[in-house]
Amino acid sequence: MERGKKNYIDLDVWKQARILSKEVYLVSSNFPSDEKFGLTSQLRRAAVSIPSNIAEGCGRNHPKDSIQFFYVARGSVYEVETQLYLAFDLGFIEEIDLKTLLLNLKQPENDLTDL
Repeated sequence: MERGKKNYIDLDVWKQARILSKEVYLVSSNFPSDEKFGLTSQLRRAAVSIPSNIAEGCGRNHPKDSIQFFYVARGSVYEVETQLYLAFDLGFIEEIDLKTLLLNLKQPENDLTDL
């Protein structure tokens, strides 16, 4: 990626991560109220971290700095994945929601590996 030349808003991976963040917010709004500061908050922060770190990486002037932010975004993909499994295990989300969200995580994961 050229030094700060790529506008993150034009990246498909950023668009997909943004949609995923919205989906996570919608699904987690049904979590138990006592999870507001627990899994709900953790899952939402991790989901928002994905497009946020992509954007920040695009704003860096040095390719190595950009790559580091893309690694963090990819790490957040795995964090979201783990927390979704836990939410399912605890009965907070249905299997269909789990499968849909996990499927929607795959493209950002693959794209971040390619950046």
